[in-house]
Amino acid sequence: MAASGASVALALLACVLMFQSCLAARRLTALVQEPAITMKYHKGALLSGPIAVNFIWYGNFSAPQRAVITDFVSSLSAAPAAAPQPEPSVATWFKTAQKYYAHSKARFPALRPGSHVLDQSCSLGKRLTERDLLRLAARGAPSRAINVVLTADDVAVDGFCMSRCGTHGASPRSRAGRFAYVWVGNPASQCPGQCAWPFHQPAYGPQSAPLTAPNGDVGVDGMVISLASMIVGTVTNPFGNGFYQEGSADAPLEAATACAGVYGKGAYPGYTGSLLVDQTTGASYNANGAHGRKYLVPALVDPDTSSCATMG
Repeated sequence: MAASGASVALALLACVLMFQSCLAARRLTALVQEPAITMKYHKGALLSGPIAVNFIWYGNFSAPQRAVITDFVSSLSAAPAAAPQPEPSVATWFKTAQKYYAHSKARFPALRPGSHVLDQSCSLGKRLTERDLLRLAARGAPSRAINVVLTADDVAVDGFCMSRCGTHGASPRSRAGRFAYVWVGNPASQCPGQCAWPFHQPAYGPQSAPLTAPNGDVGVDGMVISLASMIVGTVTNPFGNGFYQEGSADAPLEAATACAGVYGKGAYPGYTGSLLVDQTTGASYNANGAHGRKYLVPALVDPDTSSCATMG
């Protein structure tokens, strides 16, 4: 179910980029009042308590690339001993997901970076199926975990670029427990115009100039956007029966995927919305993270307002 949600999100993003030809695209908020986006709780289990986010690096990732993504996960929870993140922050952005737990009996999970597994030799080959992704995810912890599979830019994954930039799901039940997992691919050489927009010219629609990536890596900064969406989807709908938009069970729109292409206030199809700009590098971002990082994170559906909430 979660995979189909990611597929719909990519289709929506393509729709956003094809502003002139997609009449169903998100309309200018100044002209048309946006319809309410209702996320219904389907009474399924949610993640709770301490959850390790384990990383399975499949293919070639440099140490700086791994640090960008690991620091993003560290940014999700503001640790008491850590230096506070300047606002707007990734930690504050993630608190929107916490609002969903007010409608359940579960305690919002505390995510922390866990173990790292490096498979630079691509032991399963360079063309992966959905089953391969689950096999790779199983290399992380068997329970109380989100195991994140990250594939390098020369690794092909079924559906990557054609219908999705990433996905999330869960392992089957077993005596060892059950884990949630996320997969995100590096789009740098395969589909930067789809899965790394707005840091690359869009694959469809008007060709506006790309924005400067906040961490200097178009592919990895694009991965962060997809990872952010999928982690929120995992937290709010880990097993396919959590929170998603009413009437979308076959292709559920979740808290992040329902706001595809929206990053700042005033966003409309083909325009990210108003963003912050680093005065030194010229990079565009909307959230500060751990260790001085800056990131671009997607808008999330705020359950209190039933609308896409942006940073700032």
